[in-house]
Amino acid sequence: MLCRNLILLSASVIGQSAFAQTPMEKFEFINFSKVNITDRFWKPKMDLVATKTLQACIYQTETATPRIRNFEKVARKKGEKHEGIYYDDSDVYKALEAMSYSISTSHDTALERKADEWIEKIAAAQLPDGYLNTYFTLNGIDRRWTEVEKHEDYNAGHLIEAAVAYYNATGKTSLLNVAIRLANHIDSTFRLGNKTWFSGHEEIELALVKLYRVTNNDRYLKLADWYLQQRGKPHSQWGNSEYWQDVLPVKDQKNITGHAVRAMYLYTGAADVGSLTGDLAYMNAMKSVWEDVVQRNMYLTGGIGSSGNNEGFTHDYDLPNQSAYCETCASVGMVFWNQRMAQLSGDGRYVDVLEKSLYNAALDGLSLSGDRFFYDNPLASMGQNTRSAWFGTACCPANIARLVASLGNYIYGKSEEGIWINLFVNSNTRMAMGKDSVSVATETNYPWDGKVVLKIDPDTREKFSVIIRVPGWASGEASPGALYRFIDDKPKRIWFMVNGEMVQTKIENGYVSIDRIWKKGDQVSFSFPMETLRIRAMDSLRNDINLIALQRGPLIYCVEGADNVGSVWNVLIKPNTVFKAVTYKILNEPVIALQGNAELSVPTEGGDGIKIQQEKITAIPYYTWANRGANSMRVWLPEKITSVALNAGD
Repeated sequence: MLCRNLILLSASVIGQSAFAQTPMEKFEFINFSKVNITDRFWKPKMDLVATKTLQACIYQTETATPRIRNFEKVARKKGEKHEGIYYDDSDVYKALEAMSYSISTSHDTALERKADEWIEKIAAAQLPDGYLNTYFTLNGIDRRWTEVEKHEDYNAGHLIEAAVAYYNATGKTSLLNVAIRLANHIDSTFRLGNKTWFSGHEEIELALVKLYRVTNNDRYLKLADWYLQQRGKPHSQWGNSEYWQDVLPVKDQKNITGHAVRAMYLYTGAADVGSLTGDLAYMNAMKSVWEDVVQRNMYLTGGIGSSGNNEGFTHDYDLPNQSAYCETCASVGMVFWNQRMAQLSGDGRYVDVLEKSLYNAALDGLSLSGDRFFYDNPLASMGQNTRSAWFGTACCPANIARLVASLGNYIYGKSEEGIWINLFVNSNTRMAMGKDSVSVATETNYPWDGKVVLKIDPDTREKFSVIIRVPGWASGEASPGALYRFIDDKPKRIWFMVNGEMVQTKIENGYVSIDRIWKKGDQVSFSFPMETLRIRAMDSLRNDINLIALQRGPLIYCVEGADNVGSVWNVLIKPNTVFKAVTYKILNEPVIALQGNAELSVPTEGGDGIKIQQEKITAIPYYTWANRGANSMRVWLPEKITSVALNAGD
């Protein structure tokens, strides 16, 4: 009873301090719970997640699979056996996290009741010493903490993330108490118990930092740092060190290796710990690894991890298109990691990558109907790729759900200097600035239109800066690395106006800063050029030789059989082809499509030759493909007929 009271006391003094700025950080992101999103692009998707996607997750969790049933079995204590896979608990927690974000934005009381019902069952399955894992509790508690690959601390990490999100969304501490007890158990077992261990699937590192931020208890920050320091010993008794980033200590790592999702979660945690502890070695390592990713190992869509064999990385510049793995979860992880790197550096390149992954590689994982999903996200298809209602390993559906539902975490930031605008989403928030508060609203039809109006409304006249990201694509940079470049690389100037009057600005680290005394009713307006941009890959990407890709705004485009005559594999784009932006619909999704004339190679009537004919082709946003049944698709289009162009770019 004493232990329980201590836990409740620790929960009673917590505050909503998630992402509070530290001395190492340039700014802090505003928490999702303080951002109201009204965007015409994102709000329907968030509503879809709150209904269709989460209903699919709830159905799969409660009815179609034994995930919730396993928690009920533990609570009954009748010697029943675990059903399913040892990491299935994590899918319950990820779904709970997504539910938390949706509850905050939709105020759905029925969804909140469902979350409370699950939380009650989870709490009932927790052991007296704080341990919580249905697989080991049902199949042999004596085997707990003996196999690093069995995802015990990975599951725990997702529980902690769900608990922090649910607390931020509702103010309820029921799940947070469970998370605190579990984190204390892990800390007592390993860091304080001096037990040899490391996490086979990273995730707990970043989760413990979230727990530290919300409780202000440095025990969890120390444990996160302890987990990071266990890597690179190496642990030969547990197998493939490269696969789970265990060849070198984290502070000595310079290159991306192994399983992509594991890497993203690890490096997110390392950036977090580095910022909070002031450890520059973590920061330098993260910068080196990030440069290796974006300069040699990232797809045009922002996806990472080319191989399905290890669900991750192979060797530099190995980026095949049709066999690209690009797991949805890895793209979600890219958003997490780049958010932390942006926060630490104030460098817009990181938000450029965040935006690229968010709008393309990650969003592609969710169907337009909200209830079908991609696990892997290739850049070319002969028609063999279709979306699934669920997966045996079901990490991706709840992962993309929690990302879309938590979009508010990535839009605004603040520092002592001023207000940071990172993403352009129709939304509003309110934040403390100086002695008073400032209301900020963004009005835009981004990503279809480049016009943006910011309404800055301080309680009283106040001097501060409004710091606005200028996307790399808008200023002429196709990629933060050297992998991709725009063919028509013309210098671009973006004009910023305050209350209708032009102001002088200069881009520094991807941002412009407007410093002045702000008053009620002030407005900043600007417009990014929404041109159709042609992209070419560097020569080292052998799969993309003599091919071009199309981009408009932050969106990468593809051609799909459903919109075009014949197969998309017989399309040839001439250098003088002009693409026109047109309003279009993919099912019920309004989009801007790109249309232009192309040459199609088709068999002659006798079938003994090839003839060339002119046809109009339509390119659609990459995230919308494979929503109309099985279709051929390609992102990279040939300018010349070569064996590479005709063979799926692989």
